[in-house]
Amino acid sequence: MIICTSKMEYPLISQCKRVQKQVMVNGEKERVSLLFMKALVSRGSVDAVSQQMVSHPQYLESFLRTQHYILHMDGPLPLPYRHYIAIMAAARYHCSYLVCLHSAQFLRVGGDPLWLQGLEAAPPRLRLLDHINKVLAHQPWLAACSHIQTLLKAGEQCWSLAELVQAVVILAHCHSLCSFVFGCDTDSDLAHLAKSPNGTPPTFCPFDAANGNANVPQSLRAPSEHITRRRSLDSSCDVVCLKERIQKSQQEQEKREERLLQTQTLQQTDLEDEEEMLCFADPSRFITDPDFCYQEFARRDEDHLQVLRVQDYSWEVHGFSLINRLYSDIGHLLDDRFRSVTSLPSLHSSDLKRAIWNYIHYVLGIRYDDYDYGEVNQLLERDLKLYIKAVACFPDVTKTPVCPLSWTLLKASERIHVNLLIMEARLQAELLYALRAITRYMIA
Repeated sequence: MIICTSKMEYPLISQCKRVQKQVMVNGEKERVSLLFMKALVSRGSVDAVSQQMVSHPQYLESFLRTQHYILHMDGPLPLPYRHYIAIMAAARYHCSYLVCLHSAQFLRVGGDPLWLQGLEAAPPRLRLLDHINKVLAHQPWLAACSHIQTLLKAGEQCWSLAELVQAVVILAHCHSLCSFVFGCDTDSDLAHLAKSPNGTPPTFCPFDAANGNANVPQSLRAPSEHITRRRSLDSSCDVVCLKERIQKSQQEQEKREERLLQTQTLQQTDLEDEEEMLCFADPSRFITDPDFCYQEFARRDEDHLQVLRVQDYSWEVHGFSLINRLYSDIGHLLDDRFRSVTSLPSLHSSDLKRAIWNYIHYVLGIRYDDYDYGEVNQLLERDLKLYIKAVACFPDVTKTPVCPLSWTLLKASERIHVNLLIMEARLQAELLYALRAITRYMIA
């Protein structure tokens, strides 16, 4: 007898497949949980940027590893310097969210609070970075050998080459991160920093606690056994009982007044902390020459030395080896980020990802001789190109760029993936220009 097995079911195999799928899902959840735990340990909280990236845990892990390395691990720059450089970078794009975040971390690692009064209050060595900071942020193709020489030959305030490379990595990291913050509208989260004191509702008045308001939060109410209840006095009650009640009432009144004073003190402290935080979040105090901004990379200058042709200077051949030699292991971490973002599972085709990447490099003056730029116009709609250019080149001008109409059909994770591509392409472009300038200085 011949038995046909084409339609037969194998419960054990089906169950194994379901279990395997569930293990993969649970594995991703555990991975995300572990990443958040690491963020909690290193920073004391999970920031809004990490929460946005959580839909891509593979990339998030690489991003957090790199960020932790440049801001917290061994390196030539002191920890306060690193966060202050991050503040300077974020301020160029008026990114209040990152300025506020790194101001708090700057104080946490022992930074001088006076430096937060503005760039003029910072040490001269940090102020020397201001020029290269604005160039890399807005017109990175202008980065030149002379900028590097100025920093390395500044007498007593000079930078070492290792210090400068780490500073450039922090600048580029934060500049590109500003694009992601504005692209995902994370900067608007700063508006929600205002909080009610001690978790109480904003409509609650502290004086209600002493007036017996039934809407007083439970945390501020007196214990139930201490609540004074109105009772009629028994005519047979003796004087001793009456005195005890009067004394007890006075004690409860004193406790209520003490709690009220503590509540007012905490409320005032919270208001001062909030004002201080919002004060830190003012980026204008950390920038000079605010009129210096992105300019169109003129086509007539394509034959000029400003143009960076990937065949002459690329990340894979030149940038990776140089940065890894001057700043140990950072090359591997950055390379992992670039590879991770382009290999993420996505609805976007590999051709579309490449078009987004190469278009960002194109508007920043980087050319690929072996790429047909006609594909950019074929694969990227006009509104998507406008969005990409705005987020990559001048995110602070648009604040919240108008999203392309085609995005309404995409999941949130797909939109975030596009913003991740923009951020990483922007990061690599800036690093290429900075490293090319350093290479020319070393050769000269």
